[in-house]
Amino acid sequence: MYRRMLFFAIAALILAACGPRTEPAEETAVTPETPVGLLVLEEQQAFFNNLMRLCGQSFEGEQIYRSHHAPGWEGEELIMHVEVCEATHIQIPFHIGDDHSRTWIFLVEDGRLRFRHDHRYPDGTPEEETLYGGYADDTGTAFVQHFPADDYTAEVIDGGEGNVWTVKMDENMTTFTYRLERDGEKRLRVDFDLTRPL
Repeated sequence: MYRRMLFFAIAALILAACGPRTEPAEETAVTPETPVGLLVLEEQQAFFNNLMRLCGQSFEGEQIYRSHHAPGWEGEELIMHVEVCEATHIQIPFHIGDDHSRTWIFLVEDGRLRFRHDHRYPDGTPEEETLYGGYADDTGTAFVQHFPADDYTAEVIDGGEGNVWTVKMDENMTTFTYRLERDGEKRLRVDFDLTRPL
């Protein structure tokens, strides 16, 4: 009798020490509304999340300026399509009239935010100058990020080592701006109206 009482007492102590069983938490799917905390800098993560808010929408743009170094896009229909939004990348095809060769890509790589330009021929093969861009520096905010050219860009674009791309959304999310400077000189700026999705 004494042994049985001792056995039950020890069993009760073991159960109390182990505590109640809990079911494993369910995984939460990443959606455009779900922050995805993968970037080291909070400002870059907030920017990425703000960009995600545009997913599934298309917007018309306007060329604000284009330097004399390249033909302008005046009179062309400029459309950005925020098509792919995943935890580690956002893809935005940028169409200039009938030219559908360009896609902007925002990537999460090793906790850093990277911006690349994917250029392809109509059959889908990469152009010679493609995937250039750079990593965001540490001066950005939740609404604007600056991407100085990386070493790869310096190799594929003549003079490209001086490029800095700035991507900006105003705090009211009414305008998206794509801007390029080279060695401090303004090269290109296109503004998109976020208040009128197509």
